[in-house]
Amino acid sequence: MLDTSVLGSVAKQLLSGDEVEVEGRRLPVRHTSKQGLRTVTFTMGGRGYAAIEQNPAKPSRWGQLARSGHQVVQFKDFETNKFVAVAVDGEVKVYGRKA
Repeated sequence: MLDTSVLGSVAKQLLSGDEVEVEGRRLPVRHTSKQGLRTVTFTMGGRGYAAIEQNPAKPSRWGQLARSGHQVVQFKDFETNKFVAVAVDGEVKVYGRKA
């Protein structure tokens, strides 16, 4: 089960600083090699995740939001290699879960 409060905190820290603190651990924010997007890898509940700043050049709805000035962060599960959640301006939506 994903902890949306932790994901929201990670998204906010990722976009505002050089470090992210998760479960008492300080992790460095890195940049992707091609687009220079901010990213951090972390563990939560024993599973590995990556938080990745949304590429505003993408034609998806998330890319459109990023282009219009919203802060968008995608979360990817390492084990399944699938995106599991998105944070838009700090509000987290878990994929596959009905509101």
